[in-house]
Amino acid sequence: MLDEVAVPSAVSAESIKIMGESIGISPLGDDVARELAEDITYRLKNIVQDGKKFTHHGKRKRFTCEDFDWALKSKNIEPIYGVVSSEFIPWRLTSGGGRDLHFLEDRELEVSDIVTQQLPKLPPAAAVKCHWLAIEGVQPAIPENPAPMSKNLQKQEAVDPASKLAAAQADTRNTRNIHGRGLKSVETVRVKQLATHELSAEQQLYYKEITEACVGSDEPKRGEALHSLAFDPGLHQMVARLCTFIAEGVRVNVVQRNLALLIYLMRMTKALLDNNTLYLEKYLHELTPSVLTCIVSRQLCLKPDMDNHWALRDFAARLMSQICRHYNTTTNGLQTRISRVFCKCLNVDKTPLATVYGAVAGLCELGPEVIKALVVPKLRVLSNKIEQCIESPSAYEKNAAVHIKGMLVKSVPPVLKMNRNPPDLLTDYKNDFGFLGPLLQASVIKVCLSREPFMT
Repeated sequence: MLDEVAVPSAVSAESIKIMGESIGISPLGDDVARELAEDITYRLKNIVQDGKKFTHHGKRKRFTCEDFDWALKSKNIEPIYGVVSSEFIPWRLTSGGGRDLHFLEDRELEVSDIVTQQLPKLPPAAAVKCHWLAIEGVQPAIPENPAPMSKNLQKQEAVDPASKLAAAQADTRNTRNIHGRGLKSVETVRVKQLATHELSAEQQLYYKEITEACVGSDEPKRGEALHSLAFDPGLHQMVARLCTFIAEGVRVNVVQRNLALLIYLMRMTKALLDNNTLYLEKYLHELTPSVLTCIVSRQLCLKPDMDNHWALRDFAARLMSQICRHYNTTTNGLQTRISRVFCKCLNVDKTPLATVYGAVAGLCELGPEVIKALVVPKLRVLSNKIEQCIESPSAYEKNAAVHIKGMLVKSVPPVLKMNRNPPDLLTDYKNDFGFLGPLLQASVIKVCLSREPFMT
């Protein structure tokens, strides 16, 4: 029988003694240090073998520090903390007392430099960014979308369809034998530059001429421009820019209280809505606030007691009704959200009369069901406010009250006729609607006599 050959341990007994002295365990006997060295060598080999498994599953040839840490974690051992560097770290060697020691030389730092240096910028918060995958079937040239194919490549695929299949097979052969490859030393990352979806020269000229004509002083030219917006089938590329032009124009001119330009911008909106070849749901986030602003804004002109801003509010209310008819769905709940905005204007006591008129006009344009559910319950409150304003010495408040009264007397009676049982007694209307009761009762009787159907 052969004698057992002692295999020297990877960790020497001298190293064990030094480690013991560093933590206050001294002295260690030679036999104890030798036993500990053999045990540590066995455990290190075991962890390294497990770490090689992670290297193998990672399809790498080089054993890394991360593999060693994962092996420790798999054995429920806390991994070693440290810094992994891909660069060369200069170790210095010193000796003393018969021992060698390797260490890193620390650079001396000035306290004044640390105090005066600028703090690093905070990292940006996590956010979600939206971008267009396609606009009316056309993919915009932005960094998030794949780069368009070159004309030569498109021509080659059209002439020889098999070339695309051959290229795919070549890529498959190149990526087939990835297992066992080493780590790449240098990787190049291509960063796409920010690109915008440019218009052609003809489209830029058309956009310039259309916008100048719509807000210019030449009425015949404006009519031609609006006709082009309403019937031209090739506006898909410019719809986003036209909607942005309208939104920015309304934002600026509401502040400047330029009534004429606001009317021109609403006419542009009407023309786009009338164009059967355009689908504007993607741009409602710009059009809807602009139209709402022209309906319920506190002041739209410099002289509200003289200028006819009521016509603009009526026109914008009809536009909002058209938007809700065409684009309201159970998913976006557009009409419900618009109705909530109008009701909020009516529920506040200190709401300006012009805003009250716009809210009433907007609700009345949404149809008889909206009038029945949202306007009729507010008639008593509106009646009291109208009565107070008519008796007010202010000419502006009287004018506003007259317009609100006219809108209610025009829109509400057909709904009351359908939802109230006859006879239509004057006392009942006075008790239910106050100051507006006699006017509403007379209008309801007139509607009954005329027998005109109520148009929804």
